[in-house]
Parts: sequence; C-alpha cells; structure tokens
Amino acid sequence: MLIQAIAFYGFAGIAIAAAFMVIASRNPVHSVLFLILTFFSAAGLFVLLGAEFVAMILIVVYVGAVAVLFLFVVMMLDINFTELRQGFLQYLPIGATIGLILLVELLLVLGVWVTAPDVDAIVAAPTPALSVAHNTKALGLLIYTKYVYLFQASGMVLLVAMIGAIVLTLRKREGVRRQDISRQVARTPETGMAVVQVASGQGLVGAEYYVGPSARDNAIHQKAGE
Repeated sequence: MLIQAIAFYGFAGIAIAAAFMVIASRNPVHSVLFLILTFFSAAGLFVLLGAEFVAMILIVVYVGAVAVLFLFVVMMLDINFTELRQGFLQYLPIGATIGLILLVELLLVLGVWVTAPDVDAIVAAPTPALSVAHNTKALGLLIYTKYVYLFQASGMVLLVAMIGAIVLTLRKREGVRRQDISRQVARTPETGMAVVQVASGQGLVGAEYYVGPSARDNAIHQKAGE
C-alpha cells in the first residue's frame, strides 16, 4: 500500500505540474511536450486504478497521434503567437464565463457524490470478476453487447466530422494540379496519344507533332515547346 500511495502522489503531482506548464509555458513546442508528460502521468494513474486498457489507449491515441500532430503542426506552421495574444483581453469575458460554467458543473458532480454516494452503483453496468475476464476483455464485452448501438453511433459521428473537415478545407487554387477522375475516365487513345515526327539530329525542340483526330478537326498543329 505504501508503494501504491507513493506512486499515486508522484504521478498526480507530475500531472498537475505538467498541466500547469502547458498553459504557462511561453514556447508552444514546450507546451506540447508538457502535454505529453501529462498524458503519461494520467496513464500511470489509470494503471494504478486497474484500467490498463484506458492507460494504453491514452498513450497510443493521444501521445502517439494527437500530441505528436500538435507538435508537428506547431513546428511546421510559422505562427506569430505574439500577434495572437494581442486580443487576449477582448475574449477574456467569454473565457471567464465558460470557465465559471465548467466550475459549476464540477461542483454539481461533487455535490452528487456527497449527497448520493450510491448513485454510481445504480447506473453502472456490472462487470465480471477478474478471474472470469481481465479488464480489456470485460470492457470489450460491455461495449459490444450493451452499448453496441451507442458505440456505432459515436463512430458515425466521428466519420461525419472527419468528412466535414475534409470538405471545409478542400479548396481549388490556381497553379495547383488536382486529380480529375471524370476527365481521366473520359480519355480516349485519340486524345491521350501523340505521334511525334522527329527529324534526324534535331530532337524534340523543332519537331512537329500530331495528336488524335479530334485535335486535327480543330486545326491544332503546333510545334513542341511552344
């Protein structure tokens, strides 16, 4: 018990300190690194609680994908963070209001725990004993049996969000060659093949070329390189 208590206070202290440094650090790259440290500390706390599956998901998904994505985006984009912080006081009332709402919600949750400590046993689903199934297997049985429809609905929501993000960021810009599948499918050998007549010792610079019948019908007869 002493080792567990030391590990708990160690992970908890590191998580709180790293979370504070995420918002206090002036360098955004350092903020992302402190965020990764916070995720690792939280994963250690989940292991102490016996939720090793949640701990590994936290490391694999958030540390291995989300935090690394943040790090690469911050490092690759030339963002002027000094200019972004200039309008901080303008959005301070909105941020304070949102923070106050979150604080009230946390107080309500803590109040429910104090006034009705057995409410979690009413809504919680029974889990099998460790001798029957380990944590990961028990979680899988619970998700894919009782909450399978909610799990599929959440997957559909994430899919729609991903498609929406792609559509919103899809822009056609000048000078950028994009793939046009309909034009590729509609191509014929006459329009996609060129017959080049090259004179001896001349090369392609002064050579005349002819393309398919459709081009000849349009009187397209030009030299390569024009």
